[in-house]
Amino acid sequence: MPQLPATPYPAEVRARLDADVKEVLARYPGSRSALLPLLHLVQSEEGYVSRTGIAFCAETLDLTTAEVTAVSTFYSMYRRRPSGDYQVGVCTNTLCAVMGGDAIFDTLKEHLGVGNNETTEDGKVTLEHIECNAACDFAPVVMVNWEFFDNQTPESATRLVDDLIAGRTVEPTRGAPLCSYKETARILAGFPDERPGAVEATGGAGPASLIGLKLAKGEALPKARVVSPRAGQPQDAQPHDAQVHDPSPAERLSSHDAPQQTSASDPEHPAGPAAEEGE
Repeated sequence: MPQLPATPYPAEVRARLDADVKEVLARYPGSRSALLPLLHLVQSEEGYVSRTGIAFCAETLDLTTAEVTAVSTFYSMYRRRPSGDYQVGVCTNTLCAVMGGDAIFDTLKEHLGVGNNETTEDGKVTLEHIECNAACDFAPVVMVNWEFFDNQTPESATRLVDDLIAGRTVEPTRGAPLCSYKETARILAGFPDERPGAVEATGGAGPASLIGLKLAKGEALPKARVVSPRAGQPQDAQPHDAQVHDPSPAERLSSHDAPQQTSASDPEHPAGPAAEEGE
């Protein structure tokens, strides 16, 4: 059915956005290139990219609403319907899935009473599965407003969302302190994070992610460490001619370095020989 034209922003909101737009446009030689940050900007206003936000971007950049809509629906970081204050993304890609990501996602769906891309009735939490959080060495990983919560379990993830709903302070495993989804969207639009200590906070990759880079640079490998998943002390395994390296506190151990029960290693659940197609 045909829709009425989008309702324009109130005058005070439009004036504030126009001032921000001037700052964004000044970064680009062509105004069309500013579409992605402008979509984040309108998302910071309403928590999602509304029809009003699309019309605003189109008018500002001299584009059609169809062109803006095409971009906003292509990238998954732009929401097309109202979202919660906290976007909770559970990685269900291969490594996180086998390490427990699927169990975490199923647990949170049942605990929160929502499905994928749905929001709790109080408007606090939107739950979604994510294909990859680019943090495989900390699997399984949950992200809240794009901040990392590493090495999660169904129990820890449940406590996490309960704390978010209750308004208790939640600290990411690494990276900047947590802020609301609207505040995150404004930062992604390119505006400074003015919270004390936020810029200085780090969220770098872990040692397992950086091994390939170290090898490419010809650097000595760090001292290998294997972690027991439940009990026992870390076992040291010193590679031949490798220099001893004492991991810093920032070098968190990877959960999937620990031996796990799988169909290939668990005698009670043997995988069996692979069958040829058609057998």
